[in-house]
Amino acid sequence: MIEPGRPVKDIQIDSNTSIEKIFDEISKSGGFESVNLSDGLDILTTMISDNECLKFVSFVGAVISTGLRGIIKDMIKNKWFDVAITTCGALDHDIARYFSNYKEGSFTMDDGELADQHIHRLGNILVPMESYGPLIEEKMQSFLEEEYKKGVKEMSTAEICKMIGKHLGENSFLYWAYKNNIDVVVPGIMDGAVGSQIWLFTQKHNDFKLSITADSELLSGLIFKAKKSGALMIGGGISKHHTLWWNQYRDGLDYAFYITTAQEFDGSLSGALVREAISWGKVTQQARQSTLHAEVTTILPFIYAALIAKLKK
Repeated sequence: MIEPGRPVKDIQIDSNTSIEKIFDEISKSGGFESVNLSDGLDILTTMISDNECLKFVSFVGAVISTGLRGIIKDMIKNKWFDVAITTCGALDHDIARYFSNYKEGSFTMDDGELADQHIHRLGNILVPMESYGPLIEEKMQSFLEEEYKKGVKEMSTAEICKMIGKHLGENSFLYWAYKNNIDVVVPGIMDGAVGSQIWLFTQKHNDFKLSITADSELLSGLIFKAKKSGALMIGGGISKHHTLWWNQYRDGLDYAFYITTAQEFDGSLSGALVREAISWGKVTQQARQSTLHAEVTTILPFIYAALIAKLKK
């Protein structure tokens, strides 16, 4: 027999209500995704505070083209995570936005006209061509040449990210990962501008190698020693899957919070709820876990603000 839960409570907010209190109010509201949001905040608070936990953050590259880059950067600056797993686009956008600027646009702009003006469109973000391809080519070739002249002939993606980070500054998530010795792994690094520049560099220096297996050695060394593990997963794709994949080797994540706009009806990894990963051994059966269906540039700033308040206590 199914036992009903506690009574649904109306949310009460006034001009003095703190963001932490708002999250407490929605946790008792019984309201659809709001409960998943509140659960996610509690999971992250416990995970970040757990000194025995190996902490992952994974995110899709597109968010780094937006102002959410500042939140990602600050979470890494705060040392809330030990490992970041992302896509090549995150590296591309971090370099491009450190040395130049993207512009605000809209989803309804004329893409033919934008192409004539040498402007790329990423949703409602405008990426001037000179801020992207040519700039990333110049910087990456310079960074790689500097390492090569020091005698470096092979690098993992984590080492590539540290190399980039040390050439950037305080508004860069790669800079803070480098400074705080947080490993950034990019399993699909060839799928983007930075990856293409690594390939072009090997055309001039055929003794230079990119080692993907070195990243596996890094992750296995961390995973096999971890007493517990947890992850904040922002968006799906390879970054989410790589996080889950490696954690199956220690019987799964103990904490997992996933934010997505994808739906599960098509069987995709991006749409799969965290609980599906339990059947694969990528999340433990006893894990504290939640999936929130939300657009992350809208919701993560509020989660971040509430986390700051809760972690201070």
